[in-house]
Amino acid sequence: MPESTHVTRLLLDWRGGDAGALDDLLPLVYEELRGLARRHMAGESDGHTLQPTALVHEAWVRLVDADIAWQDRAHFFAAASRMMRRLLVDHARSKHRQKRGGGRARVTLQAADVVTPPIDLDILALDEALEALAAEDPRKARAVELRYFGGMNLEEIAEVTDVSIATVHRDIRMATAWLMSRLSDDPDGDAPA
Repeated sequence: MPESTHVTRLLLDWRGGDAGALDDLLPLVYEELRGLARRHMAGESDGHTLQPTALVHEAWVRLVDADIAWQDRAHFFAAASRMMRRLLVDHARSKHRQKRGGGRARVTLQAADVVTPPIDLDILALDEALEALAAEDPRKARAVELRYFGGMNLEEIAEVTDVSIATVHRDIRMATAWLMSRLSDDPDGDAPA
């Protein structure tokens, strides 16, 4: 059985009440979760107090406790990515409160399919911009989140969001441009213009 089909089967069994499926699932998804955590942490400072392994473990605990009707492997990794982003944002907010703005965590938004050079920005500002985009256009926000934070390719995003690959590509380009514009207008002056 191909791994993606096996992961989907275990997720469905787990959702159906088979606690043993959860024990079988972790070894199949652990390395991919670590890669996802490394992508999320790539723009963080070297002295970041949260490490990728801890991010994976905290996300796993929260995913296990969450009441989610798992659909398939792609749905699981999209939820894991979103959970990791939430954990990093919560961590940054906590540090921000402790230091009153000093030592903010940094993250780089990079787009292989955007001509504009990447921007080095504050994860809190990025989270606020993503929330504003989600309020304006939830589909575009989800596509860009799955691409940059979830590490999904266009085909996987199209499958998860149930739209064409061309629509996903267009959504990501438009959302990235919108986010870059929004972040360049940062009132605190933290993001470069």
